[in-house]
Amino acid sequence: MFTDMVGFTSRTQVDETGSLALLREQEILVRPILAAHLGREVKSTGDGFLVEFPSALEAARCAVAIQERIAERNRTVPGPKIVLRIGIHLGDVEQQGDDIFGDAVNVAARVQPTADPGGISVSQQVYDQVQNKLGRGFDRLPGQQLKGLRQPIDIYRVRLAEPDSSESSGRTASDTNRIAVLPFSNISPDPSDAYLSDGLTEEVISVLSQLHGLRVIARTSVEPYKTAPKPVSQVGTELGVAWVLEGSVRKAGNRLRITAQLIEVASQEHRWAQTYDRELDDVFALQSEMAKEVAGVLEIKVRAPETRRLDGRSVPNSESYLAYLQGRTALHGATEVEMRQAATHFEHALSLDEGNAAAHAGLSDALQLLGGTYHFAPRSEWEASSRRHVRRALELDPDLAEAHTSHALLLWSDYDFAAAQKEFARAIALNPSFAWARLWHAECLADMFRPEESLQENALARELDPLSALVLAFRASLLIDLRRLDEAESVVDRLHEVEHEGFLYHDQRAGLCLARGDAEGFLREVDALSAALPGRPELTIARARYQVLRGDVDGAREAVRPLESLPEPTRPTQGLASLYSSIGDLDAAFRWIDVAVSAGRFSPRAWAYSPSGARLRADPRWAAVVRRLHLD
Repeated sequence: MFTDMVGFTSRTQVDETGSLALLREQEILVRPILAAHLGREVKSTGDGFLVEFPSALEAARCAVAIQERIAERNRTVPGPKIVLRIGIHLGDVEQQGDDIFGDAVNVAARVQPTADPGGISVSQQVYDQVQNKLGRGFDRLPGQQLKGLRQPIDIYRVRLAEPDSSESSGRTASDTNRIAVLPFSNISPDPSDAYLSDGLTEEVISVLSQLHGLRVIARTSVEPYKTAPKPVSQVGTELGVAWVLEGSVRKAGNRLRITAQLIEVASQEHRWAQTYDRELDDVFALQSEMAKEVAGVLEIKVRAPETRRLDGRSVPNSESYLAYLQGRTALHGATEVEMRQAATHFEHALSLDEGNAAAHAGLSDALQLLGGTYHFAPRSEWEASSRRHVRRALELDPDLAEAHTSHALLLWSDYDFAAAQKEFARAIALNPSFAWARLWHAECLADMFRPEESLQENALARELDPLSALVLAFRASLLIDLRRLDEAESVVDRLHEVEHEGFLYHDQRAGLCLARGDAEGFLREVDALSAALPGRPELTIARARYQVLRGDVDGAREAVRPLESLPEPTRPTQGLASLYSSIGDLDAAFRWIDVAVSAGRFSPRAWAYSPSGARLRADPRWAAVVRRLHLD
């Protein structure tokens, strides 16, 4: 992507000080949008940028978001206007240091001047990738003979303001089918009823996500607006949505009053509002009714299978539903206490209504996170129960996307990758906006030695959950494994904006330092992790890696030896294998890999790509491990 500030040179000759101030303002507006769409700023071109992206669609969406943000600024700020042209092309480049070169760069530079002021032009290659995904129309220009190019190329201009069939002035947000459901406010007399508004937010997101014409932002990306509300226009820009649904919940006894309003980001007008006075037992029917009304306003056709799913949702009794919502709220944490609290709430929900399919799926999730993801419990404690609840959830509701995702995770832990792929595909087909399914699917693809597909699926997860630290952290981790370190650093910087000084940020920053051989930087990040996760044995592994970087191999061996006798699940089995691999002790590395595989705690991607695993991959024993995992 090339951007250019229209008229900057001539304006500078008249008012240099004012022009430079306008340039700085443009940079302040544009740079966060580049980062939000995973754009790597290759260089400034004086009054514009050269930027590269992981996909053509990400670049096109970024361009639309930039032009809309600039247009909004020009509408609200008096004085000189900022006007940009943006051009995008897709092709291979040659990397030289931090810069990029090649025909693709030259073509992009020639495409940019064909854009209207305030507009976007894309090449045929980009158009082929985004034409049915951007939610915008295109106007094809006659074949252009561009300066320096031997053959004419086809160029398309993006229509930024589509005319509406109604009397409204037109929609101008990033994607007309993208919507964010902001956290419903709890205005009940009892503050402890907040979990009801939280749970209702999640359920409305879940119901709307099942409509294939909509793309619904995940709860993790709307949650920050609960404690730090922002203007609708800013929410629209940050999340890349055309619509915002907001509302409130008031509970009195067994009665609920729910208000909801749908706001168009571009005009900031209320396009629909409704107040519902219902019994608590009617809440499921209410959510389906709300979804259909919102779809009608957005001119989204609700298909017959979707109608059957919405109307046929199983309805647990009200007390079971409330317990389920409490469990779902606790599940968004990451500590052992929160996971066990979530499991307790789901168990209570099932004691009140064994037929609550969502609670079965929730309990399976809590058990998997407790033991399989965070390693707070041995596999023998959680696995059988998790499988039993997944089976029951699918028996009760075969169309529950959450249950299919949970099943896929269990199959993945069995190294049954083919079956896991089918379950992920089923979950995504049932709920295309289910960001968690796409996130875990991306990680599974990475374990299957399909890194580019993994990055593409991760990009889709990020579109649905743009403020998810987990989505960003996985992307950074895979890029580090692939040694695409400049790209990884850009993602880690974005992670810092989202999570600030959180655990995931320091973990990925440590990975970057390790990949670059920066021993002291690595140690600083490990110290930060120690403050966040005191006593974790993985920190001992990390400090041993620091000793290896400093050349103290014997000290590293001594440091990790006590970890070998720790019981499961606290023993960092895969970390031990990684440490021994880094010092060249392949016998020990393969010994611990064998233990990790047997325990269902082995991730092949940790060795599949990085240069540090080259010796291990060259050993015949690696091929045996791959066969044992049923991978090609």
